[in-house]
Amino acid sequence: MTPVSDPSSFSTVSKCATKHLNLIYHVDFDKRVLKGKVALTLEVLEDKFSSLTLDSKDLKIFKVSANGQAAQFEVGTKHKSKGSPLEITLPFELSRGQHVIVEIEYETSPSATALQWLTPTQTVGKKHPYLFSQCQATHCRSMIPCQDSPSVKHTYYAQVSVPKELVALMSALHDGQVPDPSDSSRVIYRFRQPVSVTSSSLTESWEIGPRSRVWSEKENVDEAAFEFSETETMLKTAESLAGPYVWGQYDLLVMPPSFPYGGMENPCLTFVTPTVLAGDKSLAGVIAHEISHSWTGNLVTNRNWEHFWLNEGHTVYIERMIARCMESEHLRQFKGIGGWKELQESVNQFGANNVLTNLVPNLHEVDTDEAFSSVPYEKGFALLYHLEELLGGPEVFMGFVKSYIQLFAYGTVTTEEWKNYLFTYFKDKVDILNKVDWNAWMHTPGMAPVKPNASLSSSFFSIKAKEEDLASFTEEDVKKLKSPQLIEFMALLLQEEPLPLSHVKKMQEVYQLNSVKNAEVRFRWLRICVRAHWEEAVPLALKMATEQGRMKFTRPLFKEVYNFSKYSDKALNTFKENRGALHPVTAMLVAKDLKING
Repeated sequence: MTPVSDPSSFSTVSKCATKHLNLIYHVDFDKRVLKGKVALTLEVLEDKFSSLTLDSKDLKIFKVSANGQAAQFEVGTKHKSKGSPLEITLPFELSRGQHVIVEIEYETSPSATALQWLTPTQTVGKKHPYLFSQCQATHCRSMIPCQDSPSVKHTYYAQVSVPKELVALMSALHDGQVPDPSDSSRVIYRFRQPVSVTSSSLTESWEIGPRSRVWSEKENVDEAAFEFSETETMLKTAESLAGPYVWGQYDLLVMPPSFPYGGMENPCLTFVTPTVLAGDKSLAGVIAHEISHSWTGNLVTNRNWEHFWLNEGHTVYIERMIARCMESEHLRQFKGIGGWKELQESVNQFGANNVLTNLVPNLHEVDTDEAFSSVPYEKGFALLYHLEELLGGPEVFMGFVKSYIQLFAYGTVTTEEWKNYLFTYFKDKVDILNKVDWNAWMHTPGMAPVKPNASLSSSFFSIKAKEEDLASFTEEDVKKLKSPQLIEFMALLLQEEPLPLSHVKKMQEVYQLNSVKNAEVRFRWLRICVRAHWEEAVPLALKMATEQGRMKFTRPLFKEVYNFSKYSDKALNTFKENRGALHPVTAMLVAKDLKING
Protein backbone atom coordinates (compact mmCIF):
# COMPACT_ATOMS: atom_id res chain seq x y z
CA MET A 1 0.00 0.00 0.00
CA THR A 2 1.38 3.38 -1.02
CA PRO A 3 1.69 5.69 2.02
CA VAL A 4 -0.51 8.70 1.37
CA SER A 5 -1.04 11.46 3.90
CA ASP A 6 -4.60 12.55 4.60
CA PRO A 7 -4.96 16.35 4.60
CA SER A 8 -8.37 16.02 6.28
CA SER A 9 -7.13 14.11 9.34
CA PHE A 10 -4.84 14.71 12.35
CA SER A 11 -4.47 11.00 13.12
CA THR A 12 -1.12 9.26 12.90
CA VAL A 13 -2.05 6.62 10.32
CA SER A 14 1.62 5.98 9.52
CA LYS A 15 2.42 5.04 13.14
CA CYS A 16 -0.52 2.75 13.97
CA ALA A 17 -3.71 1.40 12.41
CA THR A 18 -7.07 0.66 14.04
CA LYS A 19 -8.07 -2.99 13.53
CA HIS A 20 -11.20 -3.16 15.70
CA LEU A 21 -13.53 -0.86 17.65
CA ASN A 22 -15.62 -1.87 20.65
CA LEU A 23 -18.29 0.75 21.28
CA ILE A 24 -20.65 1.26 24.21
CA TYR A 25 -23.22 4.05 23.86
CA HIS A 26 -25.91 5.46 26.14
CA VAL A 27 -28.24 7.64 24.04
CA ASP A 28 -29.48 10.62 26.08
CA PHE A 29 -32.32 12.38 24.24
CA ASP A 30 -32.85 14.94 27.01
CA LYS A 31 -29.28 16.27 26.91
CA ARG A 32 -28.80 15.41 23.20
CA VAL A 33 -25.53 13.62 23.84
CA LEU A 34 -24.04 10.16 23.50
CA LYS A 35 -22.27 9.01 26.65
CA GLY A 36 -19.69 6.62 25.33
CA LYS A 37 -16.79 4.34 25.83
CA VAL A 38 -14.69 3.15 22.91
CA ALA A 39 -11.88 0.60 22.94
CA LEU A 40 -9.63 0.83 19.86
CA THR A 41 -7.46 -2.17 19.06
CA LEU A 42 -4.43 -0.67 17.34
CA GLU A 43 -1.65 -2.40 15.41
CA VAL A 44 1.71 -0.67 15.87
CA LEU A 45 3.52 0.16 12.60
CA GLU A 46 6.88 1.44 13.98
CA ASP A 47 9.42 0.63 16.66
CA LYS A 48 9.65 2.62 19.90
CA PHE A 49 5.97 3.51 19.67
CA SER A 50 4.76 5.45 22.71
CA SER A 51 2.31 8.12 21.50
CA LEU A 52 -0.47 8.53 18.99
CA THR A 53 -2.90 11.14 17.72
CA LEU A 54 -6.61 10.60 17.12
CA ASP A 55 -9.21 12.85 15.51
CA SER A 56 -11.82 14.43 17.75
CA LYS A 57 -14.33 17.23 17.41
CA ASP A 58 -16.10 18.89 20.34
CA LEU A 59 -15.80 15.75 22.50
CA LYS A 60 -15.55 15.81 26.31
CA ILE A 61 -12.76 13.33 27.10
CA PHE A 62 -12.95 12.00 30.67
CA LYS A 63 -10.41 9.18 30.83
CA VAL A 64 -7.91 7.33 28.59
CA SER A 65 -6.20 4.01 29.31
CA ALA A 66 -3.89 1.69 27.37
CA ASN A 67 -4.04 -2.05 28.09
CA GLY A 68 -5.82 -1.14 31.35
CA GLN A 69 -3.19 1.37 32.51
CA ALA A 70 -3.96 5.10 32.81
CA ALA A 71 -2.62 7.10 29.87
CA GLN A 72 -1.94 10.83 29.63
CA PHE A 73 -3.89 12.78 27.04
CA GLU A 74 -4.29 16.32 25.77
CA VAL A 75 -6.88 17.84 23.41
CA GLY A 76 -5.08 20.16 21.01
CA THR A 77 -6.10 23.47 19.45
CA LYS A 78 -9.34 23.37 17.48
CA HIS A 79 -9.00 23.70 13.69
CA LYS A 80 -11.73 25.51 11.71
CA SER A 81 -12.95 22.32 10.00
CA LYS A 82 -10.86 19.35 11.20
CA GLY A 83 -11.74 19.51 14.90
CA SER A 84 -9.00 18.94 17.50
CA PRO A 85 -6.12 16.44 17.68
CA LEU A 86 -6.37 14.10 20.68
CA GLU A 87 -2.75 13.49 21.72
CA ILE A 88 -2.30 10.30 23.78
CA THR A 89 0.93 9.28 25.53
CA LEU A 90 1.16 5.60 26.45
CA PRO A 91 2.60 4.49 29.82
CA PHE A 92 4.90 2.07 27.96
CA GLU A 93 6.76 1.59 24.68
CA LEU A 94 5.80 -0.90 21.96
CA SER A 95 7.50 -2.39 18.91
CA ARG A 96 6.30 -2.74 15.34
CA GLY A 97 3.72 -5.53 14.96
CA GLN A 98 2.46 -5.39 18.55
CA HIS A 99 -1.10 -4.48 19.46
CA VAL A 100 -2.49 -2.15 22.12
CA ILE A 101 -6.07 -1.53 23.28
CA VAL A 102 -6.68 2.16 23.92
CA GLU A 103 -9.91 2.80 25.85
CA ILE A 104 -11.50 6.25 26.01
CA GLU A 105 -14.46 7.40 28.10
CA TYR A 106 -16.13 10.48 26.63
CA GLU A 107 -19.31 12.36 25.82
CA THR A 108 -20.40 14.03 22.57
CA SER A 109 -21.51 17.64 22.26
CA PRO A 110 -25.19 18.53 21.66
CA SER A 111 -23.92 20.24 18.50
CA ALA A 112 -21.94 17.22 17.20
CA THR A 113 -21.91 17.54 13.41
CA ALA A 114 -22.32 13.77 12.89
CA LEU A 115 -25.59 13.69 14.85
CA GLN A 116 -29.00 15.14 14.24
CA TRP A 117 -31.44 15.02 17.14
CA LEU A 118 -35.08 15.38 16.14
CA THR A 119 -37.94 16.25 18.45
CA PRO A 120 -41.18 14.27 18.06
CA THR A 121 -42.72 17.15 16.07
CA GLN A 122 -39.90 16.85 13.49
CA THR A 123 -40.78 13.21 12.72
CA VAL A 124 -43.59 11.80 10.60
CA GLY A 125 -45.28 10.08 13.54
CA LYS A 126 -45.01 13.09 15.93
CA LYS A 127 -44.79 10.82 19.01
CA HIS A 128 -41.17 9.95 19.69
CA PRO A 129 -37.74 11.61 19.29
CA TYR A 130 -35.34 10.40 16.60
CA LEU A 131 -31.55 10.39 16.25
CA PHE A 132 -29.43 9.62 13.22
CA SER A 133 -25.74 9.89 12.47
CA GLN A 134 -24.10 10.97 9.21
CA CYS A 135 -20.30 10.60 9.33
CA GLN A 136 -19.18 11.20 5.75
CA ALA A 137 -16.80 12.77 5.11
CA THR A 138 -15.06 13.82 8.34
CA HIS A 139 -17.78 13.92 11.00
CA CYS A 140 -17.20 10.56 12.70
CA ARG A 141 -14.69 12.34 14.96
CA SER A 142 -17.58 14.27 16.53
CA MET A 143 -19.13 11.02 17.84
CA ILE A 144 -16.04 8.78 18.31
CA PRO A 145 -12.39 9.69 18.98
CA CYS A 146 -10.81 7.73 16.13
CA GLN A 147 -8.53 7.64 13.12
CA ASP A 148 -11.11 9.43 10.97
CA SER A 149 -9.53 8.69 7.61
CA PRO A 150 -10.79 6.37 4.85
CA SER A 151 -7.28 4.87 4.74
CA VAL A 152 -8.09 3.05 8.01
CA LYS A 153 -10.56 0.13 7.89
CA HIS A 154 -11.60 -1.96 10.88
CA THR A 155 -14.25 -4.31 12.23
CA TYR A 156 -16.45 -3.26 15.13
CA TYR A 157 -18.77 -4.42 17.89
CA ALA A 158 -21.31 -2.07 19.48
CA GLN A 159 -23.80 -1.96 22.34
CA VAL A 160 -26.35 0.86 22.28
CA SER A 161 -28.70 1.68 25.18
CA VAL A 162 -31.95 3.43 24.16
CA PRO A 163 -35.42 3.95 25.70
CA LYS A 164 -37.27 0.65 25.26
CA GLU A 165 -40.02 2.14 23.05
CA LEU A 166 -37.35 2.91 20.43
CA VAL A 167 -35.32 0.72 18.05
CA ALA A 168 -31.57 1.09 17.43
CA LEU A 169 -30.08 0.24 14.02
CA MET A 170 -26.45 0.30 12.88
CA SER A 171 -24.33 -0.40 9.81
CA ALA A 172 -23.77 -3.94 11.06
CA LEU A 173 -25.45 -7.28 11.71
CA HIS A 174 -27.94 -7.37 14.59
CA ASP A 175 -26.58 -9.43 17.50
CA GLY A 176 -29.60 -9.49 19.80
CA GLN A 177 -30.89 -7.22 22.52
CA VAL A 178 -31.05 -7.35 26.32
CA PRO A 179 -32.64 -5.23 29.05
CA ASP A 180 -30.33 -2.46 30.30
CA PRO A 181 -29.25 -3.70 33.77
CA SER A 182 -28.76 -0.13 34.98
CA ASP A 183 -32.19 1.17 33.89
CA SER A 184 -35.37 -0.90 33.50
CA SER A 185 -36.87 1.69 31.11
CA ARG A 186 -34.12 1.06 28.54
CA VAL A 187 -32.91 -1.75 26.29
CA ILE A 188 -29.42 -2.49 24.90
CA TYR A 189 -29.13 -3.39 21.21
CA ARG A 190 -25.99 -5.23 20.13
CA PHE A 191 -24.33 -5.21 16.71
CA ARG A 192 -21.32 -6.80 15.03
CA GLN A 193 -19.58 -5.82 11.80
CA PRO A 194 -17.15 -8.61 10.86
CA VAL A 195 -16.03 -6.95 7.59
CA SER A 196 -13.58 -4.06 7.87
CA VAL A 197 -15.21 -0.67 7.31
CA THR A 198 -14.13 2.97 7.41
CA SER A 199 -15.16 5.37 10.17
CA SER A 200 -17.71 7.14 7.62
CA SER A 201 -35.64 5.88 16.19
CA LEU A 202 -38.97 4.41 16.36
CA THR A 203 -39.32 2.21 13.33
CA GLU A 204 -41.19 -0.65 11.82
CA SER A 205 -39.79 -3.01 9.23
CA TRP A 206 -41.04 -5.00 6.27
CA GLU A 207 -39.29 -7.88 4.59
CA ILE A 208 -38.65 -7.07 0.92
CA GLY A 209 -36.29 -9.92 0.04
CA PRO A 210 -34.37 -12.89 1.45
CA ARG A 211 -31.60 -10.62 2.78
CA SER A 212 -33.36 -7.26 2.92
CA ARG A 213 -35.77 -5.41 5.15
CA VAL A 214 -36.97 -1.85 4.81
CA TRP A 215 -37.18 0.15 8.06
CA SER A 216 -39.02 3.41 8.53
CA GLU A 217 -41.40 5.24 10.77
CA LYS A 218 -44.60 3.19 10.60
CA GLU A 219 -46.42 5.92 8.63
CA ASN A 220 -44.08 5.33 5.63
CA VAL A 221 -43.46 1.59 5.81
CA ASP A 222 -46.05 0.40 3.23
CA GLU A 223 -45.01 3.03 0.66
CA ALA A 224 -41.32 2.22 1.25
CA ALA A 225 -41.91 -1.54 0.87
CA PHE A 226 -43.57 -0.88 -2.51
CA GLU A 227 -40.90 1.57 -3.68
CA PHE A 228 -37.99 -0.76 -2.85
CA SER A 229 -39.54 -4.10 -3.84
CA GLU A 230 -36.93 -4.63 -6.59
CA THR A 231 -34.01 -4.47 -4.14
CA GLU A 232 -33.18 -8.20 -4.36
CA THR A 233 -33.24 -8.10 -8.18
CA MET A 234 -30.85 -5.13 -8.07
CA LEU A 235 -28.57 -6.97 -5.63
CA LYS A 236 -28.44 -10.05 -7.86
CA THR A 237 -27.79 -7.90 -10.93
CA ALA A 238 -24.96 -6.09 -9.10
CA GLU A 239 -23.47 -9.46 -8.05
CA SER A 240 -23.52 -10.64 -11.67
CA LEU A 241 -21.55 -7.52 -12.61
CA ALA A 242 -19.18 -6.98 -9.67
CA GLY A 243 -18.90 -10.27 -7.74
CA PRO A 244 -20.42 -11.67 -4.51
CA TYR A 245 -22.12 -9.40 -1.98
CA VAL A 246 -19.99 -9.91 1.17
CA TRP A 247 -21.98 -7.99 3.78
CA GLY A 248 -24.71 -10.56 4.50
CA GLN A 249 -27.72 -8.31 5.13
CA TYR A 250 -28.82 -5.40 2.92
CA ASP A 251 -31.43 -3.34 4.77
CA LEU A 252 -32.83 0.09 3.90
CA LEU A 253 -33.73 2.77 6.44
CA VAL A 254 -36.02 5.57 5.25
CA MET A 255 -34.70 8.63 7.05
CA PRO A 256 -36.54 11.66 8.41
CA PRO A 257 -37.12 14.47 5.87
CA SER A 258 -34.12 16.47 7.16
CA PHE A 259 -31.61 13.83 5.99
CA PRO A 260 -29.16 15.85 3.84
CA TYR A 261 -28.33 13.29 1.11
CA GLY A 262 -30.15 11.09 -1.38
CA GLY A 263 -28.66 8.04 0.31
CA MET A 264 -25.75 6.92 2.46
CA GLU A 265 -24.12 3.56 1.80
CA ASN A 266 -23.62 2.36 5.37
CA PRO A 267 -22.68 -1.35 5.22
CA CYS A 268 -25.70 -3.62 5.86
CA LEU A 269 -27.98 -0.59 6.36
CA THR A 270 -28.40 2.00 3.60
CA PHE A 271 -29.85 5.33 4.71
CA VAL A 272 -32.21 6.76 2.09
CA THR A 273 -34.09 10.05 1.79
CA PRO A 274 -37.90 9.94 1.95
CA THR A 275 -37.91 12.16 -1.17
CA VAL A 276 -37.51 8.98 -3.25
CA LEU A 277 -40.98 7.78 -2.21
CA ALA A 278 -42.54 8.90 -5.49
CA GLY A 279 -45.15 6.12 -5.70
CA ASP A 280 -43.98 5.02 -9.18
CA LYS A 281 -40.53 3.42 -8.56
CA SER A 282 -39.09 6.08 -10.87
CA LEU A 283 -36.34 7.03 -8.41
CA ALA A 284 -34.97 3.51 -7.87
CA GLY A 285 -31.63 4.77 -9.22
CA VAL A 286 -30.86 6.06 -5.72
CA ILE A 287 -31.10 2.48 -4.41
CA ALA A 288 -29.08 1.10 -7.33
CA HIS A 289 -26.40 3.69 -6.51
CA GLU A 290 -26.26 2.77 -2.81
CA ILE A 291 -26.25 -0.97 -3.61
CA SER A 292 -23.30 -0.38 -5.97
CA HIS A 293 -21.39 1.23 -3.10
CA SER A 294 -21.32 -2.21 -1.45
CA TRP A 295 -18.45 -2.90 -3.87
CA THR A 296 -17.02 0.55 -4.71
CA GLY A 297 -16.83 2.60 -1.54
CA ASN A 298 -17.38 0.00 1.16
CA LEU A 299 -15.37 -2.97 -0.17
CA VAL A 300 -12.81 -0.90 -2.12
CA THR A 301 -12.33 2.55 -0.60
CA ASN A 302 -10.54 5.76 -1.61
CA ARG A 303 -7.35 6.21 0.46
CA ASN A 304 -8.29 9.81 1.31
CA TRP A 305 -10.96 12.29 0.21
CA GLU A 306 -8.82 13.68 -2.63
CA HIS A 307 -9.45 10.34 -4.37
CA PHE A 308 -13.22 10.38 -3.69
CA TRP A 309 -13.96 9.96 -7.41
CA LEU A 310 -12.76 6.35 -7.16
CA ASN A 311 -15.74 5.68 -4.88
CA GLU A 312 -18.32 7.74 -6.70
CA GLY A 313 -17.31 7.52 -10.37
CA HIS A 314 -17.21 3.71 -10.26
CA THR A 315 -20.43 3.59 -8.25
CA VAL A 316 -22.27 5.71 -10.82
CA TYR A 317 -20.81 3.50 -13.57
CA ILE A 318 -22.08 0.29 -11.88
CA GLU A 319 -25.43 1.91 -11.01
CA ARG A 320 -25.98 2.71 -14.71
CA MET A 321 -24.84 -0.78 -15.72
CA ILE A 322 -27.56 -2.14 -13.37
CA ALA A 323 -30.07 0.09 -15.23
CA ARG A 324 -28.74 -1.31 -18.52
CA CYS A 325 -29.19 -4.91 -17.37
CA MET A 326 -32.60 -4.44 -15.74
CA GLU A 327 -34.06 -2.04 -18.31
CA SER A 328 -32.10 -1.05 -21.41
CA GLU A 329 -28.97 0.58 -22.82
CA HIS A 330 -31.30 3.42 -23.80
CA LEU A 331 -31.98 4.17 -20.11
CA ARG A 332 -28.26 4.05 -19.29
CA GLN A 333 -27.57 6.61 -22.01
CA PHE A 334 -30.45 8.74 -20.79
CA LYS A 335 -29.04 8.76 -17.25
CA GLY A 336 -25.64 9.70 -18.66
CA ILE A 337 -27.14 12.78 -20.33
CA GLY A 338 -28.76 13.86 -17.08
CA GLY A 339 -25.45 13.36 -15.28
CA TRP A 340 -23.61 15.58 -17.74
CA LYS A 341 -26.08 18.37 -16.99
CA GLU A 342 -25.53 17.92 -13.23
CA LEU A 343 -21.77 18.18 -13.82
CA GLN A 344 -22.31 21.37 -15.84
CA GLU A 345 -24.32 22.85 -12.97
CA SER A 346 -21.60 22.04 -10.40
CA VAL A 347 -18.89 23.53 -12.63
CA ASN A 348 -20.99 26.67 -13.13
CA GLN A 349 -21.55 26.94 -9.38
CA PHE A 350 -17.87 26.58 -8.44
CA GLY A 351 -16.51 28.41 -11.47
CA ALA A 352 -14.72 26.70 -14.37
CA ASN A 353 -11.27 27.56 -12.96
CA ASN A 354 -11.95 26.37 -9.41
CA VAL A 355 -9.58 23.54 -8.44
CA LEU A 356 -12.45 21.85 -6.58
CA THR A 357 -13.75 20.88 -10.04
CA ASN A 358 -10.58 18.80 -10.59
CA LEU A 359 -11.28 15.07 -10.55
CA VAL A 360 -8.42 14.81 -8.02
CA PRO A 361 -8.56 18.08 -6.02
CA ASN A 362 -6.03 19.33 -3.48
CA LEU A 363 -7.90 19.34 -0.14
CA HIS A 364 -5.22 20.86 2.11
CA GLU A 365 -7.01 23.36 4.37
CA VAL A 366 -10.31 22.66 2.57
CA ASP A 367 -13.48 21.70 4.44
CA THR A 368 -14.60 18.45 2.77
CA ASP A 369 -18.26 19.51 3.12
CA GLU A 370 -17.61 22.62 1.05
CA ALA A 371 -15.87 20.53 -1.62
CA PHE A 372 -18.86 18.19 -2.04
CA SER A 373 -20.50 18.29 -5.50
CA SER A 374 -21.45 16.12 -8.47
CA VAL A 375 -17.87 16.42 -9.88
CA PRO A 376 -16.45 13.13 -8.48
CA TYR A 377 -19.68 11.37 -9.52
CA GLU A 378 -20.19 12.67 -13.03
CA LYS A 379 -16.68 13.66 -14.12
CA GLY A 380 -15.61 10.26 -12.78
CA PHE A 381 -18.36 8.51 -14.73
CA ALA A 382 -17.47 10.49 -17.88
CA LEU A 383 -13.86 9.25 -17.64
CA LEU A 384 -14.93 5.62 -17.15
CA TYR A 385 -17.45 5.86 -20.01
CA HIS A 386 -14.78 7.39 -22.25
CA LEU A 387 -12.40 4.53 -21.41
CA GLU A 388 -15.21 2.03 -22.08
CA GLU A 389 -15.65 3.49 -25.58
CA LEU A 390 -11.89 3.39 -26.25
CA LEU A 391 -11.25 -0.11 -24.89
CA GLY A 392 -14.00 -2.28 -26.32
CA GLY A 393 -17.45 -1.50 -24.93
CA PRO A 394 -19.43 -2.08 -21.73
CA GLU A 395 -18.82 -5.84 -21.31
CA VAL A 396 -15.06 -5.46 -21.79
CA PHE A 397 -14.74 -2.49 -19.45
CA MET A 398 -17.02 -3.98 -16.80
CA GLY A 399 -14.59 -6.92 -16.80
CA PHE A 400 -11.85 -4.50 -15.74
CA VAL A 401 -14.05 -2.92 -13.05
CA LYS A 402 -14.85 -6.36 -11.58
CA SER A 403 -11.16 -7.33 -11.62
CA TYR A 404 -10.20 -4.01 -9.99
CA ILE A 405 -12.73 -4.67 -7.21
CA GLN A 406 -11.36 -8.19 -6.63
CA LEU A 407 -7.76 -6.94 -6.50
CA PHE A 408 -8.36 -4.10 -4.02
CA ALA A 409 -11.21 -5.70 -2.01
CA TYR A 410 -11.09 -4.99 1.76
CA GLY A 411 -8.45 -2.33 1.17
CA THR A 412 -7.97 1.25 0.06
CA VAL A 413 -6.68 2.68 -3.20
CA THR A 414 -5.31 5.84 -4.79
CA THR A 415 -5.83 7.20 -8.30
CA GLU A 416 -2.25 6.27 -9.21
CA GLU A 417 -2.76 2.65 -8.11
CA TRP A 418 -6.04 2.48 -10.04
CA LYS A 419 -4.36 3.87 -13.16
CA ASN A 420 -1.39 1.48 -12.86
CA TYR A 421 -3.79 -1.46 -12.67
CA LEU A 422 -5.75 -0.14 -15.67
CA PHE A 423 -2.52 -0.20 -17.72
CA THR A 424 -1.69 -3.70 -16.41
CA TYR A 425 -5.15 -5.11 -17.17
CA PHE A 426 -5.22 -3.62 -20.69
CA LYS A 427 -1.54 -4.32 -21.38
CA ASP A 428 -2.32 -5.07 -25.04
CA LYS A 429 -3.99 -1.63 -25.42
CA VAL A 430 -1.36 0.58 -23.77
CA ASP A 431 -0.99 2.60 -26.97
CA ILE A 432 -4.67 3.61 -26.68
CA LEU A 433 -4.32 4.47 -22.99
CA ASN A 434 -1.22 6.57 -23.67
CA LYS A 435 -3.29 8.83 -25.93
CA VAL A 436 -5.65 9.74 -23.06
CA ASP A 437 -4.91 13.22 -21.69
CA TRP A 438 -4.63 12.10 -18.06
CA ASN A 439 -3.63 15.52 -16.77
CA ALA A 440 -6.70 17.12 -18.35
CA TRP A 441 -8.94 14.51 -16.76
CA MET A 442 -7.36 14.40 -13.30
CA HIS A 443 -5.75 17.73 -12.53
CA THR A 444 -7.47 20.36 -14.70
CA PRO A 445 -10.54 22.27 -13.51
CA GLY A 446 -13.78 22.64 -15.45
CA MET A 447 -15.80 20.21 -17.53
CA ALA A 448 -14.48 16.80 -18.50
CA PRO A 449 -12.27 17.07 -21.61
CA VAL A 450 -14.41 14.54 -23.52
CA LYS A 451 -18.21 14.46 -23.46
CA PRO A 452 -19.64 10.94 -23.34
CA ASN A 453 -20.79 10.00 -26.84
CA ALA A 454 -24.31 9.25 -25.65
CA SER A 455 -26.25 7.72 -28.52
CA LEU A 456 -29.49 9.32 -27.33
CA SER A 457 -30.01 12.88 -28.46
CA SER A 458 -31.13 15.20 -25.71
CA SER A 459 -32.67 17.70 -28.12
CA PHE A 460 -35.93 15.84 -28.67
CA PHE A 461 -38.00 18.47 -26.88
CA SER A 462 -39.15 21.67 -28.50
CA ILE A 463 -38.74 24.28 -25.78
CA LYS A 464 -38.70 27.44 -27.84
CA ALA A 465 -42.44 27.95 -28.12
CA LYS A 466 -43.53 31.43 -29.22
CA GLU A 467 -46.40 33.30 -27.57
CA GLU A 468 -48.81 32.35 -30.36
CA ASP A 469 -47.89 28.62 -29.94
CA LEU A 470 -49.17 28.41 -26.36
CA ALA A 471 -52.67 27.40 -27.40
CA SER A 472 -51.25 24.19 -28.91
CA PHE A 473 -50.03 22.85 -25.51
CA THR A 474 -52.08 19.84 -24.43
CA GLU A 475 -52.15 17.61 -21.37
CA GLU A 476 -50.97 14.72 -23.57
CA ASP A 477 -47.56 16.42 -24.11
CA VAL A 478 -46.54 15.42 -20.58
CA LYS A 479 -48.78 12.39 -19.99
CA LYS A 480 -46.84 10.36 -22.56
CA LEU A 481 -43.53 11.06 -20.80
CA LYS A 482 -42.17 8.68 -18.15
CA SER A 483 -40.77 10.27 -15.00
CA PRO A 484 -37.10 10.10 -16.14
CA GLN A 485 -38.09 11.89 -19.38
CA LEU A 486 -40.01 14.55 -17.49
CA ILE A 487 -37.00 15.10 -15.21
CA GLU A 488 -34.80 15.44 -18.31
CA PHE A 489 -37.28 17.90 -19.87
CA MET A 490 -37.13 20.08 -16.74
CA ALA A 491 -33.33 19.87 -16.66
CA LEU A 492 -33.22 21.10 -20.28
CA LEU A 493 -35.45 24.06 -19.42
CA LEU A 494 -33.12 24.99 -16.56
CA GLN A 495 -30.22 25.20 -19.01
CA GLU A 496 -32.06 27.76 -21.12
CA GLU A 497 -32.71 31.43 -20.43
CA PRO A 498 -35.57 31.87 -17.91
CA LEU A 499 -38.93 31.19 -19.54
CA PRO A 500 -41.41 34.04 -19.95
CA LEU A 501 -43.97 34.15 -17.16
CA SER A 502 -46.77 33.53 -19.66
CA HIS A 503 -45.18 30.21 -20.70
CA VAL A 504 -44.79 29.01 -17.13
CA LYS A 505 -48.39 29.90 -16.25
CA LYS A 506 -49.63 28.09 -19.35
CA MET A 507 -47.58 24.99 -18.47
CA GLN A 508 -49.16 24.94 -15.01
CA GLU A 509 -52.64 25.45 -16.46
CA VAL A 510 -52.26 22.57 -18.94
CA TYR A 511 -49.93 20.13 -17.14
CA GLN A 512 -50.83 20.79 -13.45
CA LEU A 513 -47.15 20.48 -12.51
CA ASN A 514 -47.64 22.02 -9.07
CA SER A 515 -49.39 18.82 -8.00
CA VAL A 516 -46.64 16.41 -9.16
CA LYS A 517 -45.38 14.31 -6.21
CA ASN A 518 -42.10 13.16 -7.78
CA ALA A 519 -39.51 15.23 -5.87
CA GLU A 520 -37.00 15.37 -8.74
CA VAL A 521 -39.65 16.79 -11.11
CA ARG A 522 -41.14 19.13 -8.51
CA PHE A 523 -37.74 20.52 -7.51
CA ARG A 524 -36.85 21.44 -11.10
CA TRP A 525 -40.31 22.79 -11.89
CA LEU A 526 -40.30 25.14 -8.89
CA ARG A 527 -36.85 26.46 -9.86
CA ILE A 528 -38.18 27.17 -13.39
CA CYS A 529 -41.17 29.04 -11.90
CA VAL A 530 -39.08 31.18 -9.55
CA ARG A 531 -36.64 32.03 -12.33
CA ALA A 532 -39.61 33.21 -14.41
CA HIS A 533 -40.48 35.49 -11.44
CA TRP A 534 -43.83 33.80 -10.85
CA GLU A 535 -44.62 35.09 -7.39
CA GLU A 536 -47.14 32.35 -6.63
CA ALA A 537 -44.31 29.78 -6.83
CA VAL A 538 -42.19 31.44 -4.12
CA PRO A 539 -44.10 29.99 -1.12
CA LEU A 540 -44.19 26.58 -2.83
CA ALA A 541 -40.41 26.68 -3.39
CA LEU A 542 -39.72 27.71 0.21
CA LYS A 543 -42.12 25.04 1.48
CA MET A 544 -40.19 22.34 -0.43
CA ALA A 545 -36.89 23.80 0.77
CA THR A 546 -37.96 23.46 4.40
CA GLU A 547 -40.27 20.43 4.54
CA GLN A 548 -37.28 18.24 3.61
CA GLY A 549 -33.55 18.86 4.04
CA ARG A 550 -31.92 17.02 1.14
CA MET A 551 -29.08 19.36 0.09
CA LYS A 552 -29.60 18.61 -3.59
CA PHE A 553 -33.03 20.26 -3.33
CA THR A 554 -32.80 22.63 -0.37
CA ARG A 555 -29.72 24.60 -1.39
CA PRO A 556 -30.76 25.45 -4.99
CA LEU A 557 -34.36 26.28 -3.96
CA PHE A 558 -33.19 28.75 -1.32
CA LYS A 559 -30.72 30.25 -3.81
CA GLU A 560 -33.36 30.66 -6.54
CA VAL A 561 -35.68 32.56 -4.19
CA TYR A 562 -32.78 34.60 -2.79
CA ASN A 563 -31.78 35.59 -6.35
CA PHE A 564 -35.35 36.83 -7.01
CA SER A 565 -34.51 40.25 -5.53
CA LYS A 566 -38.07 41.03 -4.42
CA TYR A 567 -38.00 37.91 -2.21
CA SER A 568 -34.38 37.87 -1.00
CA ASP A 569 -35.42 38.86 2.52
CA LYS A 570 -38.17 36.25 2.48
CA ALA A 571 -35.57 33.57 1.65
CA LEU A 572 -33.29 34.78 4.46
CA ASN A 573 -36.07 34.93 7.05
CA THR A 574 -37.49 31.53 6.08
CA PHE A 575 -34.04 29.96 6.40
CA LYS A 576 -33.43 31.58 9.79
CA GLU A 577 -36.82 30.37 11.07
CA ASN A 578 -36.16 26.79 9.92
CA ARG A 579 -32.40 26.57 10.46
CA GLY A 580 -32.75 24.51 13.65
CA ALA A 581 -34.66 21.77 11.82
CA LEU A 582 -31.98 21.33 9.14
CA HIS A 583 -28.97 19.03 9.41
CA PRO A 584 -25.91 20.99 10.67
CA VAL A 585 -24.01 20.52 7.38
CA THR A 586 -27.01 21.63 5.31
CA ALA A 587 -27.56 24.67 7.52
CA MET A 588 -23.87 25.67 7.27
CA LEU A 589 -23.86 25.45 3.46
CA VAL A 590 -27.21 27.23 2.94
CA ALA A 591 -25.98 30.03 5.22
CA LYS A 592 -22.90 30.33 3.00
CA ASP A 593 -25.09 30.33 -0.15
CA LEU A 594 -27.23 33.13 1.30
CA LYS A 595 -24.15 35.08 2.42
CA ILE A 596 -25.03 34.85 6.12
CA ASN A 597 -22.07 35.12 8.49
CA GLY A 598 -22.15 33.05 11.66
